[in-house]
Amino acid sequence: MILCCGEALIDMLPVQDGTAFAPHTGGAVFNTAIALGRLGAPTSFFSGLSADFFGDMLRARLADAGVDASPCVTAARPCTLAFVRLVAGQATYAFYDENTAGRLLTEADLPSVTAKACFFGGISLVAEPCGGAYEAMMGRARAAGAVTMIDPNIRPGFIQDEAAYRARLGRMLGMADIVKLSVEDMGWLARGDGEGFVQGLLAGGTALVLVTDGGKGATAVSARHRVVEPARRVAVVDTVGAGDTFNAGVLASLSTAGLLSRAGLAALDESAIRAALRLGSAAAAVTVSRAGANPPWAGEIQP
Repeated sequence: MILCCGEALIDMLPVQDGTAFAPHTGGAVFNTAIALGRLGAPTSFFSGLSADFFGDMLRARLADAGVDASPCVTAARPCTLAFVRLVAGQATYAFYDENTAGRLLTEADLPSVTAKACFFGGISLVAEPCGGAYEAMMGRARAAGAVTMIDPNIRPGFIQDEAAYRARLGRMLGMADIVKLSVEDMGWLARGDGEGFVQGLLAGGTALVLVTDGGKGATAVSARHRVVEPARRVAVVDTVGAGDTFNAGVLASLSTAGLLSRAGLAALDESAIRAALRLGSAAAAVTVSRAGANPPWAGEIQP
């Protein structure tokens, strides 16, 4: 079982040439959970969900993908909303997150760790008290022997206390077995020394670092290997959920190969890394070819 820990929200996507918005389920970690479920990987999800009809939309989406939502905490609080602006298919966001069910999650709400792997990331790591809760959850997962993966998926416009956020990411990156960064994340974190940043992660114990660069493809770096996978050529509708789907493909590939353990990651060879990159890239290519975060089912992916 792979446990995805982080935000679930409603993406308000533009319609009618941007003069109106339509609600769609979303959130970086939620999207990864949905993609994992659709790819056939046993998956569960932990977050704070609203008791309102937006929360009902999120729960229904999880159930449809076969994702176990029983670890979630339901509260009579609003749902986080993210209004999306699309320019040439690229998404920018305006978040509304005060006093929401997701944001007010606390350490007291954390479930026990029984999964073989736990995934973290997204805007849920920025704010308190939920950010501290997810950091504590990652520590528990690591202590329990679970593989940990993080994708910060940094949204600079959402950050209010940059120093505190950088400190949290530093601690969580230090606990991660797998780290995924977009080139934009890398630029924000590394401040000009991306290669040095990657090598620092590996020296600190990270087994696999993944760097995605949109239409240029993805690179995976381990202590022994560097593997590059070009992006699939597709007509891009928008990029919402692309990185989240990529994460799911990588995790699903490693899980299917029996490598989603600390011993398995330490022994990764080039072929296993390339297979993970290929599934992640192929799944993401389907997502960007259609509107919104709508990851593929396993049967939709072309080899």
